[in-house]
Amino acid sequence: MKKTILAAVAIGALLAGATAADAADALTLKLKWVPQAQFAGYFVAAAKGYYKDAGLDVKIDGGSTDVTPVQALVGGTADIVIDWVADALSSREKGINLVNIAQPFKGSALQLTCRKDMGVTSTADLKGKTLGVWFGGNEYPFYAFMTKLGLTTNGGDGVTVLKQGFNVDPLLQKQAACVSTMTYNEYGQVLDGGLKPDDLVVFNYLDQGVGMMEDGLYVMQDKLADPKFKDEMVRFVKASMKGWADAVKNPDEAAQIVVTSDPTGAATLDHQKYMMGQVAKLIDPTFTGAIDPAAFKQSVATLLANKGGDNPAITKEPADGAYTTEITDAAAK
Repeated sequence: MKKTILAAVAIGALLAGATAADAADALTLKLKWVPQAQFAGYFVAAAKGYYKDAGLDVKIDGGSTDVTPVQALVGGTADIVIDWVADALSSREKGINLVNIAQPFKGSALQLTCRKDMGVTSTADLKGKTLGVWFGGNEYPFYAFMTKLGLTTNGGDGVTVLKQGFNVDPLLQKQAACVSTMTYNEYGQVLDGGLKPDDLVVFNYLDQGVGMMEDGLYVMQDKLADPKFKDEMVRFVKASMKGWADAVKNPDEAAQIVVTSDPTGAATLDHQKYMMGQVAKLIDPTFTGAIDPAAFKQSVATLLANKGGDNPAITKEPADGAYTTEITDAAAK
């Protein structure tokens, strides 16, 4: 009897050890905004079990839009966040050492969309106009653009800045001559609002020479010193890029997954399909998420060109460590 009990205890210990060893590593990903096709690759990776297959239990946080990605990292409520390079580098200059570990988005989707009937047909017409601008870390490309055009942003002989909510009402209601839009989202909302492409002129930041890297994956730099965390990031990036490859290949299915994953029910299928079609154009075609050092260098140069202008993101060259290729290199193997 005693031997039987001891054997049972030993087997139980072994099973408990196996369960602990097989337990998925828990991670929280903080989105830059609410659930939408901008983040489809991550939702697809979760829905299709790619994270689970990688030994990860990934929570996707898209509800707390009052908390910025950087705040989530600093506060410890997220392990990985999605952010734009301008906001990330601004935070680094302030002493918050976040680092880019992957760059799934290769293109820039930010643009300034303007009404022709409010007197805008070229950048020369922006002078004296009211322009809608997103803040919360999204404003830096705009200010770099204005500096390049030689326009101040405090009214008068320059432009007047209207703090824009995440909608296009100021343009539809003629409160602003131009508003900030993304190719994959708000531009579609403008069209849905009744304006036609011929009614508009669009200044894409990339075409204007002030486009910057968007939607990169960032973590706190000191956490990468932990081999376990680094291994988790390799598995996370690899599974995420598998999700993005799937989303690009099956855009309608990805849009449906996004709608299903939105706990608020605000995401509509038709709009998510539109978004996914546009987002697919921006995703790294190699599906490795590897950062392009030239694109990073160009983003830094654009930000530094505004160091003497209004609301600069950075005032000096970033120190080494703003990005690493170690994670995507390992994930590609």
